[in-house]
Amino acid sequence: MVQTIIIILYFAVTVGIGLWSSKKSKSADSFHGAAMGMFAIVAASAGEWLGGTATTGVSEYGFNYGLSGAWYTIANGIGVMFLALGFAKLYRSLSSVTVPGIIERFFGVKARTVSSILLTIVMLAVGLSQMIAAGKLGQSLLGFDFTVTVIVFAIIFIVYTLAGGMNAVASTNKLHLFVMYGGAIVALIFAISKVGGWGSFMDGIDAVEAADSSKNYFNMFSIGGTKVSSWIIAGLLGACTAQAGIQPVLAAKDVPTAKKACIITAFVAAPFGFFTALLGMVAKVMSHNGTLLDTAGNLVTDGKMALPTLMMHLPPIIGGLVLASILAAILSTVSPIILSAGTMVTKDLYQRVLKPNATDAEVLKMSRITTALSGVICAVGAIFLVNASAVLDLVYAAYSLRGAIFIVVLFGIYWRHASQKASCISMVCTGVVAVLWVAVKLITGAYPIVIGSFAITETYAAVVVAAVCMLVFSKIFKPTVEEIARKKPAKQIIAEAGNA
Repeated sequence: MVQTIIIILYFAVTVGIGLWSSKKSKSADSFHGAAMGMFAIVAASAGEWLGGTATTGVSEYGFNYGLSGAWYTIANGIGVMFLALGFAKLYRSLSSVTVPGIIERFFGVKARTVSSILLTIVMLAVGLSQMIAAGKLGQSLLGFDFTVTVIVFAIIFIVYTLAGGMNAVASTNKLHLFVMYGGAIVALIFAISKVGGWGSFMDGIDAVEAADSSKNYFNMFSIGGTKVSSWIIAGLLGACTAQAGIQPVLAAKDVPTAKKACIITAFVAAPFGFFTALLGMVAKVMSHNGTLLDTAGNLVTDGKMALPTLMMHLPPIIGGLVLASILAAILSTVSPIILSAGTMVTKDLYQRVLKPNATDAEVLKMSRITTALSGVICAVGAIFLVNASAVLDLVYAAYSLRGAIFIVVLFGIYWRHASQKASCISMVCTGVVAVLWVAVKLITGAYPIVIGSFAITETYAAVVVAAVCMLVFSKIFKPTVEEIARKKPAKQIIAEAGNA
């Protein structure tokens, strides 16, 4: 009961902040983000990297493998730092609020359209998975009906996102970040105390490892080199094409602010997984000791329920605050995701292709419509696909597609002979391969290609296909004179932006 009240109050505060932010979102530009300061960018961008996976997902890895589960957020931090040092200045200098808009500068309108469609699908797939996670959390811990939970959550984040756009995302995510980190740290202190202190916790880990000699919970690579390397590659490439994470950066008030905000975001994202992985390890100790019981009195041995169940064993107020922090992580991801999906559909398809002469009022109206529809699609998809086990696996294909699109971007930036037609074909081929790769694993239980003990995951497959297709099809379909003339060296673009 106490936990439920705390969560309701937290949601009320979130909606209130979002509605208050509506005063700053009276134009299309302000709705999508404009002249944003450093802290606002960090808060809005961090939501992309610290979602449900960084909390319940990493705690599950901690429960099953140990501290190496933290590589998920470390990889995201590495990726954002890569964006900061390599591309933040260039991206911001291109004066586009979307990743597809950046792609147009190097390839053309058709490439922008194709990438917008694909990246919008990626965003919706990720948003759908987050909604499933939120619904299951409400169902398993609070006893709410799954469908009702999803609908309520959807109404909450759609309302405050529509009200304030990027300003609402930035303002609410400041609260979410504070609650997420504060909740994780407080939970860890109380959880370790619950098992008798640090010494008892270490003794418990020793007992777990003694029962299963294959486990080494403090080995940072116990989760497997394939998983770690796949996460790092996905982080490096995905951070540079993740619309939800990049949109605040593109809306920075100036180029230096964009770079500095990315650097800070990297340091905010990377350490979080250590706290949630350790919480998963505490839950493992309690499960091994026979004390991690769910509300029905059954021993919890499923890592997916490790963190939520652990929170129910803490004092009600503390447990409620931490449950709110988990939901905050989900909200901090879903809100920028539906905003970014709506932004791409509006800016890249509606305003750029369908109605180039649209007024600001028309663009703002369409932005709100597409953002709302994105939220509805995520919620409805979650309700109808909640029991489809393949959904979350296909989300990984979506992540791989996002990273592979960055390979196409790299060719556009650094190779003058990369053509628009090649970029369009490459992106479509990559999408098909990523989905098929995951589908084969779902059907057969193994990836199509395994070399020794090293599996070629969908991330590797998508990246290789993108690179090969760009090389081959750029030779077959050579760029036009206009395409080559459009491309400028990155240093020249940044210099021109600095002089503007």
